[in-house]
Amino acid sequence: MKKTTLSVLIIAGMFCLAPVVQAADSLITEAQGYFKPIPAAAPVLKGNPATPAKIELGKVLYFEPRLSSSALISCNTCHNVGLGGADFQETSTGHKWRKGPRNAPTVLNSVYNVAQFWDGRAKDLAEQAKGPVQASVEMNNRPEMVVKTLKSMPEYIELFKKAFPGEKDPVTFDNMAKAIEVFEATLVTPDAPFDLFLKGDEKALNTAEKRGLQTFIDKGCSDCHGGINMGGDDYYNFGVIKVPASRLVADDKGRFKVTQKPGDEFAFKSPSLRNIELTAPYFHSGKVWALKAAVVVMSTAQLESELTKKEVDDVVAFLKTTTGKQPRIEHPILPKPTDKTPQPVLD
Repeated sequence: MKKTTLSVLIIAGMFCLAPVVQAADSLITEAQGYFKPIPAAAPVLKGNPATPAKIELGKVLYFEPRLSSSALISCNTCHNVGLGGADFQETSTGHKWRKGPRNAPTVLNSVYNVAQFWDGRAKDLAEQAKGPVQASVEMNNRPEMVVKTLKSMPEYIELFKKAFPGEKDPVTFDNMAKAIEVFEATLVTPDAPFDLFLKGDEKALNTAEKRGLQTFIDKGCSDCHGGINMGGDDYYNFGVIKVPASRLVADDKGRFKVTQKPGDEFAFKSPSLRNIELTAPYFHSGKVWALKAAVVVMSTAQLESELTKKEVDDVVAFLKTTTGKQPRIEHPILPKPTDKTPQPVLD
């Protein structure tokens, strides 16, 4: 709730006490201690500098379904840039209509995450790009078949040569991942109302949204959902105060599967709350479809004191102010196949 102070006002020669709501500029200053606005430009990637040619190749590969053995599934299938970078599924549908074990996190602003996937098993976006291509429940392909497919199309060979000049054999599985990484790093959503507020525009948020922000900070939500991406910076146990219903946990031990450390059981990388109204359903299990319901779950599971109905409404109002300018990506015309291009494998 908003912090208040008592001030003495002189009205018609009489003294009275009146509450004065915390000034907007004071809330801006407080918020700046927890959050940072999304930069308009993509960050520089260590060891993988971006060039126009590499970004263009990455975009084409991002939309390329022939990276999958069925020639049906692309990166954009599960991380749709028109759906907030997610797929509007509890868990993604992959090869032979099989369902993955976890909800697909948004790709938008994911370059600001400390690591990728719910359990952080990929150190960066390039490493992440390799995983779904090879996962049997997702794209069900092998690196050598990916390279064979790409090399079967002269247009791809030229795109790789431009993106990785000077390399004797630029069409590699690693370079595929590097190109996708630099493209994904451009998928940022700056200038959300909350970003404008952080930059000093006190009118960017209305009264209810400011109350929600104050509650978000005061109740400790910002401890796990701060920084540029409002999350994605560390791993936290799901159910600090109260373990959620088993259907929400879905018997998923999270980061423990990567580290095998007992303290990491049921710990997950905190998801970004940027553009959260666009990325339902919520949690690693994808079992909660309403944003308000997700806030209630977090209130009971993670906070020392549960939010009131009014506070929940205010927090939801605030979270909707994190929706930034969505990237406008023109779907590329993909290279044409040749007689050497492997045919789809559907079984």
